[in-house]
Amino acid sequence: MGSRFAAAVLAVAAATPLAAADTGAAPVPGAASGLLQATLGLAVVLALIWGAAWVVRRVTPGTRNANSPLKVVATQSVGPRERVVLLEIGGTWLVVGVATGSVNTLHTLPKSVFTETGAPANPFGRLLARAKGGPGA
Repeated sequence: MGSRFAAAVLAVAAATPLAAADTGAAPVPGAASGLLQATLGLAVVLALIWGAAWVVRRVTPGTRNANSPLKVVATQSVGPRERVVLLEIGGTWLVVGVATGSVNTLHTLPKSVFTETGAPANPFGRLLARAKGGPGA
């Protein structure tokens, strides 16, 4: 079996023309055409990724819009899946409780509770306590 394999390898080698002996052969494609093809392929893939990201940003709900009348002022986690969110809508602030499957308005406040610089006149915890009617109200 080993002699058959050696004979087959010699037959294939003898039938294959050597590139150095063949002077009239067409030129082998250069590295430039391969590089150009790879670059164009990469550009197409990057364009597809950018286009997919653009579509996802346009379609995904809940993204922030600078012109939106609804703004999230502050948020505070109060449990593994629960949080209290302070929302600004026009001249009114809403203290909202968000839990799995539900959103409840806890309290409404006038916008003047915070100072002009955006720093709170009262800490968020005191606002929450006031909204709940507990100590610090």
